[in-house]
Amino acid sequence: MWRDTSSALKALTSSHSLPATMSLALRFVFALLAVAAAHAASLSIASPRFTITAPDASQLRSQQLSLTEKPDALTLGQADVLKLTFQVVEQEEGKGVQPHQTFLRFHDEVTGEEGVQPVRVTPGGKAKFELNMARPPTSLPPTTTNPLKVSLILGSFTHSPAQYELFDLYVPASQSPPAHPDEAAFAPRPEITHTFRPEQRIPAKAVSAFFAAFVFWPWLVLVGFWFEISPRVPHLFSPHTLPFTVSLAAFEVLLFWYWVDLRLGQVLLYGGILAVPTAFAGKQALAKASERRLGRK
Repeated sequence: MWRDTSSALKALTSSHSLPATMSLALRFVFALLAVAAAHAASLSIASPRFTITAPDASQLRSQQLSLTEKPDALTLGQADVLKLTFQVVEQEEGKGVQPHQTFLRFHDEVTGEEGVQPVRVTPGGKAKFELNMARPPTSLPPTTTNPLKVSLILGSFTHSPAQYELFDLYVPASQSPPAHPDEAAFAPRPEITHTFRPEQRIPAKAVSAFFAAFVFWPWLVLVGFWFEISPRVPHLFSPHTLPFTVSLAAFEVLLFWYWVDLRLGQVLLYGGILAVPTAFAGKQALAKASERRLGRK
């Protein structure tokens, strides 16, 4: 079909009577037709055949496959080898082509397990696949006594995709995979039920009042002695003593701020900065107090 289109294109565009614009338009139209024809072409397989051989290389079964009717189910032993050969061709012209993707699909309709095995195809379309049950490929799904439906899937950018059901295949049942040493850790665990301890019992009010009084009684005694002695601090707020008193109060505020919000590093930093004026103010207050005592004598 492509050769006929090319011949017609050459015949029309070689005529000197056609304008250049019309010649380009015809070329474009015929190119679109050729692309559409190539995309419409479908793939098929020619000469599909399977062969089953025993471990001693003796042939157990060999048969040509039909695309319209499945053969009797194939059965493989523990060490048998299945060989499958075919050629991918264009359905219209019968020319061998190399599709972009070729897969064999093994599907267990009962369990739903499936595996896909890529098949290498030569540029001429010839392909060969070998399944050795002594060393089965990892793409083969877990098998049981159920047959595997084997189908051929062809994919191409320039042809319509195709899928052909080839045959049913019985293979030895696969062994269960060994248990992983950490499998028990990922198994379902019993449901966690939270148990909460009962609410704490509050002691009687009389007991709480007794211990509260026991904690505060030293302060009550201290206040009583303070009023009894009535100490006098006449120079506590004098100009020479007031800076030292304010510095001590600032330290108390810093400790309270540390209890509320500050961190230890911040307390040490601010305390170091505050210690400098406190030391000078304390030295000045002690010197002034010493002068007052000496003046009295």
